[in-house]
Amino acid sequence: MVMDLVFDSVKIHRKRRAHFHEFMLDVHARLADARRSESGDPIPPVVASIAEEARLLCFDEMVVNNMADAAIMSRLFTGLLNQRVTIVTTSNRPPDDLYKDGLNRQLFLPFIDLVKDRLDVMGLNGPTDYRRDRLGNAALWHVPNGPDATKALSTAFFRLTDYPVEDRAKVPGEELPVHGSRTLYVPKSLKGVAVFSFKRLCGEARGASDYLAVARHYHTVIIVGIPVMSPESRNEAARFVTLIDALYEYKVKVLASADAEPEKLYPAGDGAFEFERTVSRILEMQSDAYLEKGHGED
Repeated sequence: MVMDLVFDSVKIHRKRRAHFHEFMLDVHARLADARRSESGDPIPPVVASIAEEARLLCFDEMVVNNMADAAIMSRLFTGLLNQRVTIVTTSNRPPDDLYKDGLNRQLFLPFIDLVKDRLDVMGLNGPTDYRRDRLGNAALWHVPNGPDATKALSTAFFRLTDYPVEDRAKVPGEELPVHGSRTLYVPKSLKGVAVFSFKRLCGEARGASDYLAVARHYHTVIIVGIPVMSPESRNEAARFVTLIDALYEYKVKVLASADAEPEKLYPAGDGAFEFERTVSRILEMQSDAYLEKGHGED
């Protein structure tokens, strides 16, 4: 909400709002292009190109969980601030806890010093997690698939997004960038909440990069139409395992409709034993302890 207010209130054309992970993927792509096109340090030309495009950068959900990002962030953001780019970001962690216990964290410490020195850090430590509060005591796993489950998930979607129910036919979708030039179409996407069918996510040839893109971009994912899977559905079951792993890693809240409870979704077939871990994760993802965690939080 605060980010919405900031971004909408600044009346300039050169401004950009992005999920932090998507911004860093773009940065790494630009660095690769710069290395191919010229010799020397690739960071200054990337900084210059970003600064030319945006005077204001707004990032949702700053969380650092890989060394590739950690190693370049200090120089990247020092350059952007020196180019008079204004940066506004939200995070579930205070600066000192970013990339906590990360590999070679000493490379990241100058970025923490930069944030504390040149950005105003404001804590919004209210007592209420509004995403969790909006879910209330609503069931997260609805059995069986059908009109009642669809109605319950629809109610949850409109509660989470503040979208007027009367405009349900106008809920926007989007093309979510994946790896390289590929995209994944998201039928309904609003304020960090996405709606997918099981068929779109697991019935098509998709892999970890697709599911990680979803997990990074959305704090809540609604999956409709999960079937009971037979031994012949081993590919769909394997993709579902990878999907749940990605969503779990990024602490995404998951609501779903299915033809069975989690433990009965894939009772037999290749990988059925491994599927039991996925069942355990789904059950944990419905707990208060999980739901109280912020998106991307360890």
